[in-house]
Amino acid sequence: MNNCKGIILAGGRGTRLHPLTEVVSKQLLPVYDMPMIFYPIEILVKAEIKDILIITNPEEKEIFQRLIGNGSQYGCNIDYDVQPRPEGIAQAFLIAAKWLNGSCATLILGDNIFLKGNISNLLKNAIKKNIGSTIFAYQVDNPNRYGVIEIDNKGSIKSLEEKPDNPKSNWAVTGLYVYDSNVVKEAKTLIPSSRNELEITALNNIYIEKNIMEVVLLPKESYWLDAGTKDSLLDASNLVRELKNSEENIF
Repeated sequence: MNNCKGIILAGGRGTRLHPLTEVVSKQLLPVYDMPMIFYPIEILVKAEIKDILIITNPEEKEIFQRLIGNGSQYGCNIDYDVQPRPEGIAQAFLIAAKWLNGSCATLILGDNIFLKGNISNLLKNAIKKNIGSTIFAYQVDNPNRYGVIEIDNKGSIKSLEEKPDNPKSNWAVTGLYVYDSNVVKEAKTLIPSSRNELEITALNNIYIEKNIMEVVLLPKESYWLDAGTKDSLLDASNLVRELKNSEENIF
């Protein structure tokens, strides 16, 4: 067990999935045989995180609570809070400030699905290292759609850019992050972007500028899917079915 707490951000309106998400949160949609939200829960639980906060839209909080409960089925404690408006990923730390109570924090996005590659072990090791922050990167074919990290020949972070026109690498930043106990203080310094959001890239750049951020490169045998579109949701379901039918451990 570790003392780092876990946050799952399951807010947003899922507009790219309309009409599927007109009346239900995208994180409650099925990915093959489980609701999407179960996948990030599994990653945190397998990393021995015992306290988890799920942040949802106000109108969907009770639905999540009915589905998941208090976490006893997972051997952990699950609490709930709400994000009244989608005002950025980094806002999760302001919402969770009192709940974190000075703890370090792991944040995972509720529509990010991580499979294979022992990612929970990589997460557990990152928490044990106890540096300022750790991000997890995955090689993609279309890096201009993501936050892109540039790495030097020693594996250190040189730069981080959000959806660059000319990406400096093909390593995309995934929706899994580890932060130290200063994350709430740092998040409070953020200024809303042109989208009126507290950007996670801006928070990450604070840690990069202080030279206290590391990157874990996810192995080739792993899979990362952002199941926020109709195509990626279908791809995720098909992949999970394939892995389960081959009797593989999908995590």
